[in-house]
Amino acid sequence: MDIFQYMYLNTHSYYSLRYGVLAPRALLEELSQRGVKQWAFTDINNTSAALEICKMAPDFGAQIAIGVDFRNGAQQQFVALAQSPIGMAQINKYLSEHLHQHRAFSDQAPEFSDVAVIYPFARNGNRAFDLRPNEYIGISPSDLGRFCYQYGTSIPRHFVALQTMSFRHKQDFNTHRLLRAIDNNSLLSKLPKSEEANPQDLICDQETLFNTYRDAPQLVNNARSLLERCFYEHEQNPRQPKNQNSYTGNTGLDQRLLKKLAQQGLPHRYPSPIKPEVLQRLDKELDLIIQKGFVAYFLINWKIVRYAQSKGYFYVGRGSGANSLVAYLLRITDVDPIELDLYFERFINLYRTNPPDFDLDFSWTDRDDVTDFIFKRFKHTALIAVYNTFKHRAAVRELGKVFGLPKIEIDRLAKGRYQYEALDHMAQYVVRYSKRLIGLPNYLGIHAGGILIAQEPIHHYTATFLPPKGYPTTHFDMIVAEDIGLYKFDILSQRGLGKIKDAVALVAQNHPGHPRIDIHDIKRFKSDPKIKDLLRHAKAIGCFYVESPAMRMLLRKLRVDHYLGLVAASSIIRPGVAQSGMMREYILRYRDPQRRKLAHPTMMALMPETYGVMVYQEDVIKVAHYFGGLSLGEADMLRRGMSGKLRSKKEFAKVKNLFFERCAQAQKPIELIQEVWRQIESFAGYAFAKGHSASYAVESYQSLFLKAYYPIEYMVATVNNGGGFYHIEFYLHEARMHGANIVAPCINNSHAQTRVKGTTVYLGFGLLYALEHSLIKQIVAQRQINGAFEDLDDFIERVPIAIESIALLIKIDAFRYTQKPKRALLWEAHSKLKKNPRPSLQQRIFHTKAKNYTLPSLSNSPLEDAFDQIELLGFALCLPFALLCEAPKNSLTATQLVGLKGQQVTIYGYLVTTKYTKTNKGTLMYFGTFLDQKGAFVDTVHFPPVAKKYPFRGKGIYAISGKVVDEFDCITIEVTHLEIQPIIEDPRYAQGQVSARLQSKHYRNV
Repeated sequence: MDIFQYMYLNTHSYYSLRYGVLAPRALLEELSQRGVKQWAFTDINNTSAALEICKMAPDFGAQIAIGVDFRNGAQQQFVALAQSPIGMAQINKYLSEHLHQHRAFSDQAPEFSDVAVIYPFARNGNRAFDLRPNEYIGISPSDLGRFCYQYGTSIPRHFVALQTMSFRHKQDFNTHRLLRAIDNNSLLSKLPKSEEANPQDLICDQETLFNTYRDAPQLVNNARSLLERCFYEHEQNPRQPKNQNSYTGNTGLDQRLLKKLAQQGLPHRYPSPIKPEVLQRLDKELDLIIQKGFVAYFLINWKIVRYAQSKGYFYVGRGSGANSLVAYLLRITDVDPIELDLYFERFINLYRTNPPDFDLDFSWTDRDDVTDFIFKRFKHTALIAVYNTFKHRAAVRELGKVFGLPKIEIDRLAKGRYQYEALDHMAQYVVRYSKRLIGLPNYLGIHAGGILIAQEPIHHYTATFLPPKGYPTTHFDMIVAEDIGLYKFDILSQRGLGKIKDAVALVAQNHPGHPRIDIHDIKRFKSDPKIKDLLRHAKAIGCFYVESPAMRMLLRKLRVDHYLGLVAASSIIRPGVAQSGMMREYILRYRDPQRRKLAHPTMMALMPETYGVMVYQEDVIKVAHYFGGLSLGEADMLRRGMSGKLRSKKEFAKVKNLFFERCAQAQKPIELIQEVWRQIESFAGYAFAKGHSASYAVESYQSLFLKAYYPIEYMVATVNNGGGFYHIEFYLHEARMHGANIVAPCINNSHAQTRVKGTTVYLGFGLLYALEHSLIKQIVAQRQINGAFEDLDDFIERVPIAIESIALLIKIDAFRYTQKPKRALLWEAHSKLKKNPRPSLQQRIFHTKAKNYTLPSLSNSPLEDAFDQIELLGFALCLPFALLCEAPKNSLTATQLVGLKGQQVTIYGYLVTTKYTKTNKGTLMYFGTFLDQKGAFVDTVHFPPVAKKYPFRGKGIYAISGKVVDEFDCITIEVTHLEIQPIIEDPRYAQGQVSARLQSKHYRNV
């Protein structure tokens, strides 16, 4: 009966999206336990797991053929099995064409070569004698009765046993039905049978199959014969990169070009005479780059940044490649590895098989054009997929819809606000089955910036789909890509570069007489006293990577005012470093030279710049190599494993064991070994490479320069690029603190984006949530062509507009230049647009003035303006404290807290942001950031008992009571009581006494 292990021609994993339920490894384990060693893997319209499962197969002693089960919905058209790499490429190409064009698959397969095609008998029984040589008819167990009746014992060779295997048991099938209902956006009770699998598509043992096909054993022989012709060697050697291997088409020419470009970059980067250490490092790097076959990789990155330079795009090169002198000379990066003494072996070494990482950041407005250039310039190119899996909330919400629960019930379940025993049976089904969906792939997405540039066509490795971006995207993720030797180019976008670029342009517009800003003069920025002051006092709101509350506190604690200090801070702020206790130890050693003596001599010798504390990713390699006795290759494997870039836990465990063994052989104390390992383990997956941190620090310095000298323009640029860590409201507040006058959008001065004239900041129309972009374009175009609008009538005549849109513009006070009250303008607009929504032809030709009427006094108050602004912008332009029902009981501010250390205080603050975290015991605690009555920042800590008793109640002003604490010159309040303060009733709807109270002196001063 062992012939039956060859007859499994159609199996599915959970990459048969919203259909299958088994992980590839689980499928291998299940079949292996049943003694099945040779079988075909054929996911539905997907190749995500094809190469991955082939890589895992030897661990189970399995031999696997691969292909695709082509289906329209749940209806099977045919199964295609590759008989060679050429055949798989054809399958990938055919699948990709249909996925790109969203075309259904036809009943007839194309004329493949090196591909076996199996049609289901149920729909193709009459085609048995109209088949190509490579085509077959598959007989499922449910087809056997009809088949035997029709053909008896005379079975042609083109008929094969086709037992589809998707599930282990009924519970798997039930999960499958839920996935199908989700995919069809259907109630489970309404799911058509045609959209779900046969319940008998079960993974079964050989004896069961033998009994199933006992009346037609030739079908089994035919299936075995077919499957044996579909086994071939799957070459997956990451040591032989599959990236484009030549930039010019000639490797010798590539090498000469790289050397030439590096030599040309020397005088640009280093003054003459060039130091011998630079030339020695360059020769060493070039030799290794050539030896490892990474020349084309460097030249392709060079070509990408050359294109960006030609278009005037700002960019930042970072990643481990930032440790490279060659990258610095080619202007891929702006980090000098000689100045920073960057660890060469983090960038490249003889044992490293993959090329160094280059993360190229572009402005979010420029990245798409750079991507488009790459796809046009390089032939075999694709984006990389990510697997978007079901998370708890998504699973609960989808299943809630499938079971027909009301939205309010779904919301309650998704937020976890329930007792399971108190739920009805339907809600319990949702909760129970949601656990089976969590972790299953839901759909394929796009990696944040990964692009593959291959030597061979992408379809040699995978099928592709076409997301809305319009670029072919692989079915597999970056881990599978690296497994086969395809290494990605990271083309990323960030808003920080957009802010810098836009701020430079705004400065040029607003200060036409000023000299042009050289934003790349980093050397001058490093010594600038104003920038040093911003860093030292952590006045970095809006500045790249240094504006968060945690980073501002760290800068204060370290008293950072120089480049290397900022580089270290950029890495030490990462999560693992803080959790391991190394952040605190670094701060202590930074501030107290005596404490540095506590460092182990080996650690101090390896990392003198950081006082023997591991701060950067390469510190892991140094410590593992010099302290732990690992080879550079083993040390790099350790780093990659801790970064989540190794598939095999066995590989990682092996390296860990080697670390302990070799430390023990060197007779190091076990306590020391365990402590060093704990430090490595706690942070290696989070810390940055030093070159990466240095690249971030360069961008931080550029933004700090703009903040120091042109704060208003820089804050406007920040607003126009979507803000940053904080909400837009607080960047406008920061501009106000630097002397800006923030005004509402104006019909005659505003554009889509916020703009600045002198010190006046006109908010952009784009900040009005409900205003259509097409209308904004019309307003600006009309103004540019025909000049400013004279009055409301002129505006209505020139701009076709609905009453809802003009009411919005009036309420935000965009027509204030008319000097008419908003209520009067609203009355006029309703009167004119309701009776005559569009100006007549006569009015448009002869500019006939609309009739105006004398109106009674229709004034509005500043308070009403504030509530209009909250409604339309999301925040008021006045100080938020002016909207309180009662004025704060004291005027305590952040600057006064320094003199109140250790004392209990109450201070009033406007909530800026909160951060939730968990203690070691798993209880919630919070960190808060507020603005005081003078506009300065106040930082708070809310330990679990207080966090539970006094939770945040949303946006607003709070009375904050607690103890003033000083840690390393960083002032915080340990909160003991927190209470949100009531604001006034909306004056637009207030009447009688309330309305009169709002006109009191306190509120008239808004």
